[in-house]
Amino acid sequence: MDELPEFDRKVLEVLREPLETGHITISRANRQADFPARFQLIAAMNPCPCGYLGDASGRCRCTSEQVARYRARVSGPLLDRIDMHMEVPRVALEVLRKGSATGEELSETIRQRVVAAREIAYRRQGKANAALTAAEVKTICTLSEAGHQLLEQALEKFGLSHRAYHRILKLARTIADLADSKNIEIPHLSEAIGYRKLDRTR
Repeated sequence: MDELPEFDRKVLEVLREPLETGHITISRANRQADFPARFQLIAAMNPCPCGYLGDASGRCRCTSEQVARYRARVSGPLLDRIDMHMEVPRVALEVLRKGSATGEELSETIRQRVVAAREIAYRRQGKANAALTAAEVKTICTLSEAGHQLLEQALEKFGLSHRAYHRILKLARTIADLADSKNIEIPHLSEAIGYRKLDRTR
């Protein structure tokens, strides 16, 4: 979904149920039907109304209130169900000219790592990390004492929800699998937390 804040608010809020449960319930008159709706949502939005907030050109003239109002078009509960929030800066002219950045991984190399990580998860628990239940997270996504302290500090500092707590752990488990690590280490957890702390204000 491109230009996420431009979609009707009601349309966006309907996504919350399938993102959370993997199915959607349709009620019409005296009938109700349940349909499978497991999908991967990838969405993009500008950082502000003009699109230049944070750009090195300094072209953005949006006020803090305008930025907050623009970002508030996407509700907190919906953002809470999106595991990774990433800021993507403008592509440098040199990269546009050459077609890729120096030292950039090839897509095939990345694909091989993803396939290997997925196989690790399926051997361990018979399904992808994203499909783990809250009870399974407790036994499969275990942390050291230092890891627990780091996660608790992040929850407090960024005001993250209980839902975010479980999603961070599942994401950290995936990052650890990508690194072929048996345990979730501090760097894996820190990276997962970093994907959840995107500020909604200027």
